[in-house]
Amino acid sequence: MKKQGFHTFHLVDQSPWPLTGAISALTLTSGMVKWFHQSSIYLLTLGLSLMILTMWQWWRDISREATFQGLHTLKVTLGMRWGVILFIVSEILFFVSFFWAFFHSSLSPTVEIGMMWPPQGILPFNPFEIPLLNTAILLSSGITVTWSHHSLLNSNKSQAVKALMMTIVLGLYFTALQALEYHEAPFSISDSAFGSTFFMATGFHGLHVIIGTTFLSVSLLRMTSNHFSSFHHFGFEAAAWYWHFVDVVWLFLFISIYWWGGY
Repeated sequence: MKKQGFHTFHLVDQSPWPLTGAISALTLTSGMVKWFHQSSIYLLTLGLSLMILTMWQWWRDISREATFQGLHTLKVTLGMRWGVILFIVSEILFFVSFFWAFFHSSLSPTVEIGMMWPPQGILPFNPFEIPLLNTAILLSSGITVTWSHHSLLNSNKSQAVKALMMTIVLGLYFTALQALEYHEAPFSISDSAFGSTFFMATGFHGLHVIIGTTFLSVSLLRMTSNHFSSFHHFGFEAAAWYWHFVDVVWLFLFISIYWWGGY
């Protein structure tokens, strides 16, 4: 048995960030409820601020462990790879529930929604306008993040940074267009099963785009700070995996909900 400090596994130090993260999540959720029912954003702002501070400091500690302390050995990185893979699988199953609800309602419309799909009175989006543009944007971002990854593998930092910046800009552009689409939507989340499934599925995907863009932005900051090398860059690789997952989910959303189910 190896002595403490000489084994290949990473035993994390005691950290306050899981506790502050849980408190900030509770505060954020309570703040959203208060915002919905009482139009007050003070608790929501407090929860969001606590969460941002927790994320920043937690990510700082992990970056220090990986880059400067050398704690992310090959065996530790392998465990992280499996962790990210299982996390993405859980996210896939999360979206499967929304697709299940959508197809359950659309393939066999009930009397309550007029036995037709889309339900009577619902004017769905034209899939060949903003949704098609967003599809092109996300597919392009998948290409640029792959370009960045391969540039990093070939030790071409300049191209890796440029391609990653392009990916982040495309992610922000997607979010802005989706916000515009929501603003102009002719129906709401309370408009029958169509509105509920549409906004739940596309809304959670939009949230994942924001999370993925944040993930890539932190990777860009680390890349410009020389935290990554051609053989030690799992933080960025995990962000790229997550981004490809977001791309694939959007393709299913576009084909099933925008095109097949609403046009």
